[in-house]
Amino acid sequence: MPLNPPIEDWRGKTVWLVGASSGIGLATAHALHAEGARVVVSARDAGALDDFVAAHGGKGAGAVALPLDVTDGDAVCRAGQTVLAGGRLDAVVYCAGTYAPMRATAFDLPKLMQHLAVNYAGALQVIDAVLPHFLANRRGHISLIASVAGYGGLPQSLAYGPTKAALINLAETLYLDLHGEGIGVHLICPGFVKTPLTAQNGFKMPALITPEQAAQAMLRGWAAGDFETHFPKRFTRWMKALRLLPYSLYFRAVSRFTGL
Repeated sequence: MPLNPPIEDWRGKTVWLVGASSGIGLATAHALHAEGARVVVSARDAGALDDFVAAHGGKGAGAVALPLDVTDGDAVCRAGQTVLAGGRLDAVVYCAGTYAPMRATAFDLPKLMQHLAVNYAGALQVIDAVLPHFLANRRGHISLIASVAGYGGLPQSLAYGPTKAALINLAETLYLDLHGEGIGVHLICPGFVKTPLTAQNGFKMPALITPEQAAQAMLRGWAAGDFETHFPKRFTRWMKALRLLPYSLYFRAVSRFTGL
């Protein structure tokens, strides 16, 4: 039984994608537009957003650019008002994220706080901008892109992993509170996806997939009404299994797997 209202037909629906200038966000914007959705794309890179709109026939052709810095709360509020002024909003997808490898031996507080501001606090501000609309209409979908890095502690993930763990907990809590209100909450946990962020990794990434493959996995998850969509499963199932181990085995397995 689906945990969320399935979305099988995107025609005529409006989706606001926040963090859509590259990587998974951009690929998902392309995929949703191809499915017939009206797509509002936001990110700091206005040029990339304009390129997306131009590639899909310009303004009025189901693609709208709305530049935005998610760390600016007032700007997020104004952007939300702009999106809602355009009429019906069916779904918001929070794709914004930053990533820099970090170990505790190189503790960098400003960089840690930047991850918190973009990866987690930004999501809260976007939800704050749209949730009253969803509640008033008793419909809508909130999708949060977390990561398998949020399943458990990992070396080099000091800045990134805790913010994704927070998104996982946030999605679970939102689901419990909002399911009875007719609002879908979707948790998306990718493994390794070939993006500008993961290009920083100096190690071989197992089961690496393209952003386009990630976007198609998300479409399947929405169509099935899943709460969590994780991919690629040949990797993410192992990550889920690690969560079941006692810490004595978990720490040993992670150290052996990563070599750190």
